[in-house]
Amino acid sequence: MAKTRELVGRRKAIRNIRKITRTMELIATARFKKALDRAQEAQAYTAKIAELARDLAGSGASASHPLLEDRPRPKKVVLLVICSNRGLCGGYNGSILREANIKLRKIREDGAICRLELSGKRAISYFRFQRVDADETFIHFEDKPRFDQVEEVAEKYLKMFLSGEIDRVEVASMRFISAARQSVAVQTLLPLGGLPQKSDGATPTQPVEYEFAPSAQSILDDLLPASFKQRLFKCFLDAAVSEQIARRVTMKAATENADGIIKTISRQYNRARQAQITKEIAEVIGGAAALE
Repeated sequence: MAKTRELVGRRKAIRNIRKITRTMELIATARFKKALDRAQEAQAYTAKIAELARDLAGSGASASHPLLEDRPRPKKVVLLVICSNRGLCGGYNGSILREANIKLRKIREDGAICRLELSGKRAISYFRFQRVDADETFIHFEDKPRFDQVEEVAEKYLKMFLSGEIDRVEVASMRFISAARQSVAVQTLLPLGGLPQKSDGATPTQPVEYEFAPSAQSILDDLLPASFKQRLFKCFLDAAVSEQIARRVTMKAATENADGIIKTISRQYNRARQAQITKEIAEVIGGAAALE
């Protein structure tokens, strides 16, 4: 009897866990759809403003901008690591932290000073455990990052870069490609010399001719900071949608595993109960035979 009671208790506990994982799967699905809509809406604008900035910078105009100036031997680099505030999302955070560690070591091996900034409680906990001090941390970027929140961080980076306090800004995060594919990326956002190519991968063979009003320099002064802010915002949007995808997949797998365990325990319970009933019947028959 003790064994059947134990199996009943285990099955009840797993059913309760299954309810939690199933609920979290549904919540992640709902949040994923909202985050996906925001990421897709921002994708076209991000690509277009980067394309304009790239074409304008390569148009042959006699304009230049400090944000486009490459600094081949950076002395101080900002590494921003974007992770999640919550767990239960599989290898999402682990993949990002692994690439961030590699990049951090490479920056230091090249002789540069790394200013480490962390977004998300998981990144903060990891580097604290590794006894690596972070220069700044953020925990207010949830699954719905706002542009004004990201703009505040972007403005800080722009001021530090233009003043010469830093020479490069690197961002380690999950890059959203499609609902079925995400990949870890360490992107260089500053300087803007490496602006992304067009979505079809084509590179113009001839400079694009523009007519500037009032001037190419004034347009660059407005366009390049806006392009950087939007690219940084897109990193946070990609991270948000990728996190929900990872959590949805993980919770779905956990729910399916719980279903399998419940079936296995139910079979074990049925066998144990059948064996117990058979034993009780045999004892009753044996007792009746002894009375004859």
